[in-house]
Amino acid sequence: MAVAVLLPAAGASRRMRGRDKLLEEVRGRALLRERAEVALSVSDDVLVTLPPEGAARAAVLDGLPVARRVVAQAAEGMAASLRAGADWARARGAAGLMVLLPDMPDLTAGDLATALAAFDGRAILRATSQDGRPGHPVIFPAAVLPEMAALSGDEGARALLSRHPVILCVLPAERAITDLDTPEAWAAWRARNP
Repeated sequence: MAVAVLLPAAGASRRMRGRDKLLEEVRGRALLRERAEVALSVSDDVLVTLPPEGAARAAVLDGLPVARRVVAQAAEGMAASLRAGADWARARGAAGLMVLLPDMPDLTAGDLATALAAFDGRAILRATSQDGRPGHPVIFPAAVLPEMAALSGDEGARALLSRHPVILCVLPAERAITDLDTPEAWAAWRARNP
């Protein structure tokens, strides 16, 4: 059984003040498409959750062999995407579910492969920055997916991380924690990555 990958892309990008962070250009294409391509490099089973009004996000995925699921309860927060991902991964018989936040452009295919190689199938695996700060991706074993399917609110999977054993996987530099949620964060990232 393989590990499936969830790209939770149903959020509203509220802190971007009118811009959609997942449509920002990275390495010549929309961030969401580029992240989906990276996910596909490590798994044949990739799900992208989308908001009900996510036509533009869906369009950038055209031609990619990813599953898509519109999350009617997207306004609830991250838990709605996690529930959808857990149900989908369970239906596929996945050994686990990697949650790969799509606003993290520094994570490489090699980083994801490193995390997958460290995943033992029993404990949750959480990537960290080189100095130990917890970040993403996070891989949840199949045994935890029923609990994930019952999450609610915008707390994401914090409750699962506090209830279950977690193995940490150190990734280089700050790649596991670099997420871009504001225009200022994007400007700073672009200045570092011309």
